[in-house]
Amino acid sequence: MAAVRTEVDDMSYTVGIPREVRRVVSLVPSLTDAVAATAPELLIGATTWCTHPPGLEVERLRGTKNPNVRRIVELAPDLVVLNKEENRKLDHERLVAAGIPVWVTVVEDVDTALRSLERLFALALGVPEPDWLVTARRELGGAPPEPVARAVICVWRDPWMVVGRDNFTTDLLRRLGVENIFAGHEGRYPHMSLDEIRAANPDLVVLPDEPYEFGPDDGPEEFGAAARLVNGRSLTWYGPSLTDARQVLSRQLWPIEERCR
Repeated sequence: MAAVRTEVDDMSYTVGIPREVRRVVSLVPSLTDAVAATAPELLIGATTWCTHPPGLEVERLRGTKNPNVRRIVELAPDLVVLNKEENRKLDHERLVAAGIPVWVTVVEDVDTALRSLERLFALALGVPEPDWLVTARRELGGAPPEPVARAVICVWRDPWMVVGRDNFTTDLLRRLGVENIFAGHEGRYPHMSLDEIRAANPDLVVLPDEPYEFGPDDGPEEFGAAARLVNGRSLTWYGPSLTDARQVLSRQLWPIEERCR
């Protein structure tokens, strides 16, 4: 029997992990990206939604909310990586009952994302901290500036849904000087009518290309000059994309023609 060490994940669950982790399944797109960029030899399975890095060749195990638990158990990974928001408690319970070590991450803002990634590599995977995480901490750490714009961040339409409270995206934009108008809403992703969004009088209406794929002809027509199409990975993923999220989003939120006015 392989030697096992005991660690505590972000949910304070005690996890028995092999002393040397060699086989990892990730059911979180951001974390798949993070592991693949850091220790690609460990990754053996991911979801169909794990689109980065491009060309990733591992077994696909359905989605974040409906993973193929039976197949994951057959693969006998040393560790399965989940996230409190993106994955179901039921699937966590099924994997644990089958004797599979599971590490659950918790991400609610930029600081918790950086800490969670640090713990994932150091405690769960036992690999050195990657350079990209050091860069991300330097780029996005510290106190946020005073806001220069108020925004609504849409994540779906028909029905329209926006980013609300306790959200990584809200905090990331805060660090770019953008205040989420609905950050105080009781819901994390509340439904809003177009009238409610417009009545909030936002300076910016942020339209990412995921999870809903807003595009030039799908979304901006509702909000006029306030509409901003942005890269969804830069806005919502907490992996290697953090290294240039500030630069990418700043260019998209404030196009050069506006910065020059």
